[in-house]
Amino acid sequence: MSAFRAACVQLRSSDDVSENIRVASDLIREAKAKGADFVATPENTTLMAPDGGAKLERSFPEDTDPALPAFRALAEELGIWLLIGSLAIKVDATKTANRSFLIDPKGRIAARYDKIHLFDVDLPSGETYRESNTVAGGGRAVAADLPWGRIGLTVCYDLRFPQLYRALAQNGAVLLSVPSAFTETTGKAHWHVLLRARAIENGAFVIAPAQGGLHANGRATYGHSLIVAPWGEILAEAGTEPGVIVAEIDPALADAARSRVPNLHHDRAFEGP
Repeated sequence: MSAFRAACVQLRSSDDVSENIRVASDLIREAKAKGADFVATPENTTLMAPDGGAKLERSFPEDTDPALPAFRALAEELGIWLLIGSLAIKVDATKTANRSFLIDPKGRIAARYDKIHLFDVDLPSGETYRESNTVAGGGRAVAADLPWGRIGLTVCYDLRFPQLYRALAQNGAVLLSVPSAFTETTGKAHWHVLLRARAIENGAFVIAPAQGGLHANGRATYGHSLIVAPWGEILAEAGTEPGVIVAEIDPALADAARSRVPNLHHDRAFEGP
């Protein structure tokens, strides 16, 4: 497995799908100009709506979504692997899927992943989220082969469920993608420690592009896109502004970390409390 250069695109998406496609495309081009072979964008790449109803109204079925042809053509033009962190894909009259797309350098969709864990919370700050009201949760873990190793696909709130990452790592994933739109409140408290924990406990690189800053709908997201090494070192970090971060990824470091701490082979069955 050879080394490669990975990039995270950080966005501050709005409810204007066309504008979000334009901004994301410009930053993907910037990532390629910085030498990236693999580029990842955040959750809700093309749509951050005021509420679930507005998101549903502005969403499309996969076969008519305007973002997919644009991003597929861009991946082919630039000759890169492109992970679109998630798009809101309308699956019926009342719900969307929060769907991640992995696109290969020929513009083909190599993998799809629907976010499994849905964000239904009441935060101490007064913020309330009920993602399950308008989003259909996925039911299948997804991993795919890149030229440099296997990648496991996840989205945002999945980060709090370590069993998903364990399953992906034990299926051979040495890279874990976590495109996100963490709230400012939860991001400040948990973002760094959770991403580093998922990297360390699985001996895997974590690539986590994020939404950041104050959006037009009034929502504040944390930003701080991260690329984390298997031993837990932060290789690259963004602030809160839109932009691009890049890091060199050597998949051999995942094997090295797993040799030093071979915990992926030490799981044991046990009786419950």
